[in-house]
Amino acid sequence: MSSQQKTVDYILEQSADAGTMTAKKMFGEYGLYCDGKIMALVCDDQLYVKPTQAGRDYLGEVTDGSPFPGAKPYFLIEGDRWDDADWLAGLVKTTADDLPAPKPKKAKKG
Repeated sequence: MSSQQKTVDYILEQSADAGTMTAKKMFGEYGLYCDGKIMALVCDDQLYVKPTQAGRDYLGEVTDGSPFPGAKPYFLIEGDRWDDADWLAGLVKTTADDLPAPKPKKAKKG
């Protein structure tokens, strides 16, 4: 089952204060980016945040989940937590700040 665009739009809207939020469709699901860093996935209308130590400290009690079979565990963020925009933006910013900058893409040979 794939995620609904309205779910992704809501998460982006709620976490907008974290930075420049974007989403990219990936195999019927979505990758969420904050300031150019992929920091979460939306799969089956559930939010999975990349695990970082800063994110773990922010969350306190963590629920692990796998966004798809064979994936490493992510932090599963329950839907009722999305309604608190300040809290969600804080988690997104904390996580993004703790992740390394994306590697520059190599130029294609033409």
